[in-house]
Amino acid sequence: MASSAEGDEGTVVALAGVLQSGFQELSLNKLATSLGASEQALRLIISIFLGYPFALFYRHYLFYKETYLIHLFHTFTGLSIAYFNFGNQLYHSLLCIVLQFLILRLMGRTITAVLTTFCFQMAYLLAGYYYTATGNYDIKWTMPHCVLTLKLIGLAVDYFDGGKDQNSLSSEQQKYAIRGVPSLLEVAGFSYFYGAFLVGPQFSMNHYMKLVQGELIDIPGKIPNSIIPALKRLSLGLFYLVGYTLLSPHITEDYLLTEDYDNHPFWFRCMYMLIWGKFVLYKYVTCWLVTEGVCILTGLGFNGFEEKGKAKWDACANMKGEDPEAGGGMQGPVSLRVAPPTLFSSYIFKRLKFLGNKELSQGLSLLFLALWHGLHSGYLVCFQMEFLIVIVERQAARLIQESPTLSKLAAITVLQPFYYLVQQTIHWLFMGYSMTAFCLFTWDKWLKVYKSIYFLGHIFFLSLLFILPYIHKAMVPRKEKLKKME
Repeated sequence: MASSAEGDEGTVVALAGVLQSGFQELSLNKLATSLGASEQALRLIISIFLGYPFALFYRHYLFYKETYLIHLFHTFTGLSIAYFNFGNQLYHSLLCIVLQFLILRLMGRTITAVLTTFCFQMAYLLAGYYYTATGNYDIKWTMPHCVLTLKLIGLAVDYFDGGKDQNSLSSEQQKYAIRGVPSLLEVAGFSYFYGAFLVGPQFSMNHYMKLVQGELIDIPGKIPNSIIPALKRLSLGLFYLVGYTLLSPHITEDYLLTEDYDNHPFWFRCMYMLIWGKFVLYKYVTCWLVTEGVCILTGLGFNGFEEKGKAKWDACANMKGEDPEAGGGMQGPVSLRVAPPTLFSSYIFKRLKFLGNKELSQGLSLLFLALWHGLHSGYLVCFQMEFLIVIVERQAARLIQESPTLSKLAAITVLQPFYYLVQQTIHWLFMGYSMTAFCLFTWDKWLKVYKSIYFLGHIFFLSLLFILPYIHKAMVPRKEKLKKME
């Protein structure tokens, strides 16, 4: 009788577990459907916002505590988030982290370790893209894994730099170089930190260790006064989230592929692409701002002091300033998601100096970024366009700077609003043009849309690429003539 009762009890417990799991799945499905989103997208948003209670717990109970406790907390919470979103597929990140630790320990501070890390981590990521790729944007384990890949490559580079003579390193490399030997727990805490595991931002191992050791503070001996700065980024993120939620049913990339879009006048097709290109960033900007707020709340966002002594909290910013959409040049927002600019520049672009050609270094860096995002042709086209835009913009800036006539015109105050309007129109139109390939992924889709507007972006910038040198030659006098004029 006892064994029978125990069996019945076990059956009831198992059934309750199944029902509870089914209820949770059903609830998430219903909520996601009511919001017009997928269940995976909802899980992602919930996970990102979970960073705030985790950060508050860390501030109140773990700040200035033993470092191993903090590493354990970051590892456990990060693994929990990974399981909540991707289930048993969290083993991908675990495997790469453990193997990376072994590479550092077995190969030491050698160029072999750096190259092995780069090849293995990128190969694993690209294999993941290959075996999980579809024609749509899917939230799967490869999404946080691309963040982890760059983080582990950076870890290997910094560990390698730590074995060099400090005088041979740049000030930036000295800042990131790892002098000690990180333990597996430290690497795991760094990799799974809940405020950055899913969508970034990126930060160096040294910066993370400063957080754990209680060094990222604006007032010595106290918990950082970062609540208000964190709430500012959170509120801005919520603003973009609400905007995206309200507008997403009405402004979609799917409409670009419809006959109705093709049947509209050329000017309408261009304007729709411009508006869509501006709007499509909202979902990315939301994630970046919310996670940045989490990092600020923990103290990880601390970035020293301004000249007036005010604390700066932008160490983990994917974009600068109060307006994440503001771009100084045409290529600005296209570059926002590719990777955190400072660390990407340090680990990839600046390491290609030995090539002796800035354009070649930049081209190879953007090729890496395209592959880092995925294997779809749309990524390659997007970053190819960015490379073209950067070169043309550099030529145009040089022309305006060196031409006396254009310099005088650019300095006329009355014409500044007109210049701004033209610049922003070009900026956002070709932002949308580049993002079309980025968001539609496959060649049959982005090619269809590009045909509908007659490859406007490629024709515009390729024409400028060939024409601007001749304009420069005609409008910029030789130095001898310029001296006579003076």
